[in-house]
Amino acid sequence: MSVSIGNICIDTNDLAGGAAFWRAVTGYEVASSDEGTTYLEDPNKNGVGLSLQVVPEPRAGKNRLHLDLFTDDLAGEVARIRALGATEVARFDDGGWVVLADTDGNRFCVVAA
Repeated sequence: MSVSIGNICIDTNDLAGGAAFWRAVTGYEVASSDEGTTYLEDPNKNGVGLSLQVVPEPRAGKNRLHLDLFTDDLAGEVARIRALGATEVARFDDGGWVVLADTDGNRFCVVAA
């Protein structure tokens, strides 16, 4: 048996806003979209797909799953992503990562590669 992760789905209360945020963060393009879901894909077909789905309830509590985004420029990427609307949740300078929250409050890490 063999499996691979083809897509990661993020819940959102604002599909257009969430899709715009994650497109700007990743550079991914919209592969398809309808009133409930937007599918984003790596234009180079190298990365795992990312989709957003509208849900009625707001996020509550800690994420049970989150993304780790790796970068060679931790300070620069954190500043860029914060300018896109993310908020800083925690900073771990000794470990080299920063926890951010997207525009829906979903947490993710930016990690020094």
